[in-house]
Amino acid sequence: MSGNRLPRGVVALGLVSLFMDLSSEMIHGLLPVFLVTVLGAGALSVGLIEGIAEATASITKVFSGVISDWIGRRKPLVLLGYSLAALTKPLFPLATGVGSVLTARFLDRIGKGIRGAPRDALIADITPQEIRGAAYGLRQSMDTVGAFAGPLMAIILMYVTHNNFRLVFWAAVVPAIICVLLIIFGVEEPESSSITSLSRFPINRSNLRRLPRRFWLVVGFSAVLTLARFSEAFLLLRAQGLGLSVTWVPIVLIVMNVIYAVSAYPFGKLSDSGNRKTIFAVGIIFLIIADVILALADNYWLVFLGVTMWGLHMGATQGLLSALVADAAPADLRGTSFGVFNLVSGIALLAASVIAGSLWALIGPTMTFYAGAAFSCAALAVLSTALQRRDNFS
Repeated sequence: MSGNRLPRGVVALGLVSLFMDLSSEMIHGLLPVFLVTVLGAGALSVGLIEGIAEATASITKVFSGVISDWIGRRKPLVLLGYSLAALTKPLFPLATGVGSVLTARFLDRIGKGIRGAPRDALIADITPQEIRGAAYGLRQSMDTVGAFAGPLMAIILMYVTHNNFRLVFWAAVVPAIICVLLIIFGVEEPESSSITSLSRFPINRSNLRRLPRRFWLVVGFSAVLTLARFSEAFLLLRAQGLGLSVTWVPIVLIVMNVIYAVSAYPFGKLSDSGNRKTIFAVGIIFLIIADVILALADNYWLVFLGVTMWGLHMGATQGLLSALVADAAPADLRGTSFGVFNLVSGIALLAASVIAGSLWALIGPTMTFYAGAAFSCAALAVLSTALQRRDNFS
């Protein structure tokens, strides 16, 4: 492998992410509207379901990351996580109430949690440090191709089936099965791995002390930033509330994820040249602009403009955060480090989604997005402080 060429394993894991996101977003692009219009749920229920689901994934990532460090292997946990997510997909078309949707989302996110930290750690294991920004950016881009192809497929099927939510949910099972087959036959761990099995359980005081200060800086910054970026379900509800037909609501995610997919790899590659703090700052500014536009929007065309800014924010920040965690973590604690990182981010996302749902229900969508802008400004202030103190953030 040449110095600037990404390993084949990174591409394979990108394809795995693509197919699972294709499956998931065929469902998630319709799920908030399905909850509200078919099952009679409110905005607060949507926020709670999304927050609990993502927090569950983040908590599970701690244990799966730790176990991957303990046994010195990543692929078995990656396969288990994606397989569980595939097995839960039929639960969505069978759902009859809010509780059954919550159960399906809960189990689906456990699968996401099991696979997340080992997969991200595996990318770090097989990728040289000098091109990790590009590696994580590529995986995010391919993941996001699935994330916009899923809602696009959902729109087509909703149109053809005259808004048959459950039939669309059944169709989402197929790419999930393809994803599992790709892992079995296309993903391999490195022959000479940089990790070895640990003699004792990784979560202990001595190992936590080995995590450097810059790792905890990244974790803290990510938590503040996550408070500003609540569940994307509220983007869908915003568009529907401003008159977009339920058939076309998934196009909101298509727009966001096209922008995300197109921008993630270039931003990741640019970050490898040493401009990480600047890219973060630009990414946060994109989110502030998005929230203000979404707060002031009086028609769904403005929602699409806000969603475009949201996608640029995701492209500039998400892969870069993973690269920073990989760089800061000791090689034998990468799984644990990604687990801790995702746990804190998940707790912050739960809080953000509950806050967003509460504001939406009590005051209205405008205040929800203004609150997001306020948290974004706080994240930008944290980053500015790190720059002034010359903290080794990147």
